[in-house]
Amino acid sequence: MTADLRLAGYAVGCWLAALAALHLSFPVGLVVGGAALLTAAAAALAPASAAGGKAGRLWLGGGRWVVAAVLLGAGCGAVATAARVSVREAGPLAALVAAGATVRAELVVRDDPRALDGSPGLPPTYLVSVELTGLQPEDAPAMRLSARAIVLGKNPAWRPLLPGQRLSATGKLLGPRGGDLRAAVLSVKDAPVLHGRPSWSQRAAGSLRAGLQRACEPLPDDVGGLLPGLVVGDTSRLQPTLEEDFRTTGMTHLNAVSGANVAIILGVVLFAVRRTRAGPVVTAVICAGGLAGFVILARPSPSVVRAAAMGAIGLVGLASGRPRAAVPALAAGVGALIVADPELAGDPGFALSVLATAGLLLVAPGWRDALVRRGWPSWAAEALAVPAAAQVTCGPVVAGLSGSVSLVAVPANLLVVPAIAPATLLGVSAAVLSPVWPAGAEFTAWVGQWPARWLVVVATYGARVPAGALPWPGGVGGAVLLGALTVTLLVAARRPVVRRLVAVVAAGAMLGALPVRLLASGWPPPRWIVVTCAVGQGDAVVLPVGRGQAIVVDAGPEPEAVDRCLRRLGVRQVVLFVVSHFHVDHIGGVKGVFRGRTVGAVVTPDWPEPPAGRAAVAAEAGSARAPMAAVGPGWRYAAGGLELTVIGPFEPLHGTNSDPNNNSLVLLARVDGRTVLLPGDAETEEQDELLRHLGARAVRADVLKVAHHGSAYQSPEFVDAVDPAVALVSVGLHNDYGHPNASLLAKLGRDGATVLRTDEEGDLAAVRTGGGLAVVARGDPPS
Repeated sequence: MTADLRLAGYAVGCWLAALAALHLSFPVGLVVGGAALLTAAAAALAPASAAGGKAGRLWLGGGRWVVAAVLLGAGCGAVATAARVSVREAGPLAALVAAGATVRAELVVRDDPRALDGSPGLPPTYLVSVELTGLQPEDAPAMRLSARAIVLGKNPAWRPLLPGQRLSATGKLLGPRGGDLRAAVLSVKDAPVLHGRPSWSQRAAGSLRAGLQRACEPLPDDVGGLLPGLVVGDTSRLQPTLEEDFRTTGMTHLNAVSGANVAIILGVVLFAVRRTRAGPVVTAVICAGGLAGFVILARPSPSVVRAAAMGAIGLVGLASGRPRAAVPALAAGVGALIVADPELAGDPGFALSVLATAGLLLVAPGWRDALVRRGWPSWAAEALAVPAAAQVTCGPVVAGLSGSVSLVAVPANLLVVPAIAPATLLGVSAAVLSPVWPAGAEFTAWVGQWPARWLVVVATYGARVPAGALPWPGGVGGAVLLGALTVTLLVAARRPVVRRLVAVVAAGAMLGALPVRLLASGWPPPRWIVVTCAVGQGDAVVLPVGRGQAIVVDAGPEPEAVDRCLRRLGVRQVVLFVVSHFHVDHIGGVKGVFRGRTVGAVVTPDWPEPPAGRAAVAAEAGSARAPMAAVGPGWRYAAGGLELTVIGPFEPLHGTNSDPNNNSLVLLARVDGRTVLLPGDAETEEQDELLRHLGARAVRADVLKVAHHGSAYQSPEFVDAVDPAVALVSVGLHNDYGHPNASLLAKLGRDGATVLRTDEEGDLAAVRTGGGLAVVARGDPPS
């Protein structure tokens, strides 16, 4: 066991020192590393006479070697990282970055380009991880170097690039964010100039991955995006809300390349080979071939190679039946990978891979054997022990990242176990068939969607279990706290009395907390008449029509926020989607409104600007086959006891402070005997125009969605005429516009309105009570 501890100490020391050195300058990191190496040598050579007695014997018996190993690892990690940081801080490159110089760069692509969300109707920006091999500034000689960087490419030609591709591009150097080894960010407007071709393995991987995506195109969006992620970690089509459900239920490891992917693929291969009673040499050769094939399929990028190393180590331990022998291999692998690429120390995916593998080796076998001794069938014990061990070991990192602890992770992972292998194998088969038999690949993917659907069902419903995820401190502090608590419980639980105490306390907490969550009215509150969604700096308003049905007015700036709001409200059918105007903060999330829901119709103002916004709404309506029409004053819509009327703009306004804002549709809704005024982003000009043509009584309302996020461009006469009992402000936290205006809020309050803001209270619901109106805040504002 001493050797295991020494190697584990080396790996931990190397990891932590590399993580710290990423945030230090080169000289400081080098000094820290040198000091750690000198101290390690002193600890290894120091006599135990000073300690004396039992302490001295423990020191000589192995304690000093553990300490020396930790210090040696810290020294190696710090020195290796400092050497890489020196490249990041190299004088000539740092000077160009500080000056924001325009350069022609020679680059090598390191990983797949990733599309960043952009404005609707505009092409996305592609984030590409690259290696800088040369720079040619405008007014300086060319330089050769080797430094990591990121390209922000604004041309669609960046999208199909493959890792290993050599190219050149001209752009502006920007400063990196820090905390990693990237020395610069290169912002490029034009297409890259390609030099040669990527390696055959990268081309093969690209062909197979593209073929798998083509085979999955006819499938529904949820399973069609999940299957490539499950097989090769290609999450380009994975719906963000489904990805969030996987994270909430502790299943996120299934849709990203990790050691778990490797274990799934090679576990199936190992099972099939063992059924043939092949010897260990043949088994090892076949598994090695399967591992190589997976690396080619999933792309031989650094993250995939890392995952392959972790998965292979885990399988070596399980296949040999000697998990203790695999622990030194795991520790040595971790240390070698970090020394070779110190940036891994700050990669959450690397941490999850290592911890999952450690759980597979150290925790799962003991739990499995304990269950078997208690009469469990071996297959059932294995099925329960593996996801439970993975969740326990990965839980601290997940909690630190998400700020919550999932209570449904183990049962969710247990439920999906039967579906993972068939979905993975069918997905791999579809990828392999795609270059030679596209029709067969599509059929295989169609069959593979059925086990994938089960994963979607479990993730979707698991994420909605009351109290399924409990709040927990986020960040490093939260992760360390949960890690310490987990280790303490695992050690203490060896005593039967402690196990019983923990079981009683856990059961008591669950039984005490769940009834409150289950019996409480929850969200949405009863008799709600309007909800203003917390979507950041934008608008999205929901009016109830019936059970699972609603009218949605505007969609906020991005899809995920409005989709989450509608899911919280249980909206499955949008009978009418209304666009007040085409600014991105009102239509940027249009895909989120349509995602997984039927939309009956779309209505918009007759003002076509900005054209990119209108085109984005039209495209989404067209793909969903929802009729789209421009409407004006007097247009009415009634459904389920709700009546919606367009009262403005009375006539098109030109030459105003903002013509799109001042041609917003102004809506008056009557819900359950109460009136709700939704003026979009109407500013002073449109507000005054409404008063001139319609009079004050026409705009009187019980609830006001404050126009334009509470900006200062408000007509006092209009606010007085509305005279709301409730004023709801949809506004983004720490926005750059000074919204909402303090004087406006003060006026609304003085006039008797209850004023609430989404940036402070989250989703806001106006509720009809026996004596009038109340406001209920969900209390989860976006951060």
